[in-house]
Amino acid sequence: MIDDELRGQAAQLLDLCRARGIKVATAESCTGGLIAACLTENAGSSDVVERGFVTYSNEAKTELVGVPAAVIEAHGAVSEPVARAMAEGALAHSRATIALAVTGIAGPGGATQSKPVGLVHIAAARRGGATLHAMHVFAGDRAQIRRASVAEAFALLRASLG
Repeated sequence: MIDDELRGQAAQLLDLCRARGIKVATAESCTGGLIAACLTENAGSSDVVERGFVTYSNEAKTELVGVPAAVIEAHGAVSEPVARAMAEGALAHSRATIALAVTGIAGPGGATQSKPVGLVHIAAARRGGATLHAMHVFAGDRAQIRRASVAEAFALLRASLG
């Protein structure tokens, strides 16, 4: 699952964060820790990766990173408000400078008419800055959707670094 391309993207991000003194936290649902795994696949990542939360269930989103249950109830776990709350909550529950969050439907089940398989919301929250958000509908099987989610999370992290 962690191919050379993702490993290389992660290594570049680690170098960029390291040069700027930035620490990263993750809050992952549909990727199940794959973002943190890609980052920590690289030796020396401990000076950048501060911590990771796997918040697969709604309860974990609430208990670990403080997503209000009312937000999940109102918008669903796979939504922009929940992705933003996950990123901001991971930041609040860590010593990181930036937090990445991903929530989505990797499939093959779990879809609804308004939320298809491949729908993924990604957010990046920066301490003292704005929270960025991106929504994607990825094609492919579960592994392809999860891989694409990681690549786009890395792109959003780069964007949040300015």
